Amino acid sequence: MKGNIAGLVQQAQKMQQEMEKAKAEMERMEVTGEAGGGLARVTMDGRHAVKKVQIDPSLVEDVEMLEDIVTAAINDAVNRISEANEERMSNITSGLPLPPGFKMPF
Repeated sequence: MKGNIAGLVQQAQKMQQEMEKAKAEMERMEVTGEAGGGLARVTMDGRHAVKKVQIDPSLVEDVEMLEDIVTAAINDAVNRISEANEERMSNITSGLPLPPGFKMPF
């Protein structure tokens, strides 16, 4: 029993170290979301900070459409970051006896 608990503690410590490393990697990650078939692109880092916005000049005539497309591109970038974070965390926590649907703290 003691060996089992010690093994779980070691496994938890290792997972914590891996999670810290993964969190740092995810914060440095950059993704680009796009909308309108690439007419608007938003590059965002893993902390959800927008780094760059690219807008096709053909959209400048229609401000409302431009606003909608930039909003959609930002949302696409946010979704891509979330998906990458979930995938990374599932790789780290695979093999641990976590309850179904358990979400990590970030």
